[in-house]
Amino acid sequence: MINSMTGYGEAYGDCDGVSYAVTIKTVNNRYFKAVVKLPELAAFLEEDIEKLLRDNLARGTINYVLRLKEASPDALFDIDQTALQAVAQKLSRAGAAAGIHGTIDISNLLNLPGIIRSASPDAEKAEQIREVILRTSREALEQLKKMRAVEGGFLEADLKERCRAIRDDLQQIHGRSSLVLQEYAEKLRKRVDELVAHAELKLDEDILAREVAIFADRSDISEEVSRLESHLEQFDQCCRANEKAGRRLDFISQEMLREANTIASKSSDTEITRFVVDVKCQVDRIKEQVQNVE
Repeated sequence: MINSMTGYGEAYGDCDGVSYAVTIKTVNNRYFKAVVKLPELAAFLEEDIEKLLRDNLARGTINYVLRLKEASPDALFDIDQTALQAVAQKLSRAGAAAGIHGTIDISNLLNLPGIIRSASPDAEKAEQIREVILRTSREALEQLKKMRAVEGGFLEADLKERCRAIRDDLQQIHGRSSLVLQEYAEKLRKRVDELVAHAELKLDEDILAREVAIFADRSDISEEVSRLESHLEQFDQCCRANEKAGRRLDFISQEMLREANTIASKSSDTEITRFVVDVKCQVDRIKEQVQNVE
């Protein structure tokens, strides 16, 4: 069973009056790329969260967002009262020395660097926050993985249907290829008979047989058809056996297209060419769909 790279999951958790909301969105990417957005209160968890994502997801662009809800001011920031008092005293002394009298607007002082700082939890508090956020992240990941599995089921059904269509075309190609040689021999004999009839010459059967053999060797596509059938079998096995088979499926589909191109280049029969065009269209669609597989 394969998984899609597209999905969404969310979960919520609480710790000491602070509510945490985790959302995880994933989209296609050839490689693993995690974009983690955390509030300052939980910035120390960035490595843990990225490791959790890597342990559960093989590839794709993962957008992880942690938001705080219903958080008290004490949980979000601290005011350095010592620094604030020192600044206020210096301003008062400077104003008195300059003969300036007035009140100090504390809201302006809060904008000064170092007055307001992000809250830094102690070790015990940090561990509690870590447990809640990681647990909530795992719950969001489970939702995400379920959605990716459902999408993967639709992808797998579509891919298998296209593989079946290719097998049908290969049967037609195989059946037609055995007739092509016979038709070529008949056409060659007829053409030679017409030419030698006017010159009153006798047809050398050995020469005719040699020409037919050369054509048969040059246009033989049995090996390419066999390899393409083998690739289809590998593709099907990979879908059944590996949940994270995207890269392998991509490689197999490239090999399928290579064999189809070789068949097209070796065959001069219009019927076979028509079937090969259908095969290549199906393989191209498979290659597009595989880009969605984890």
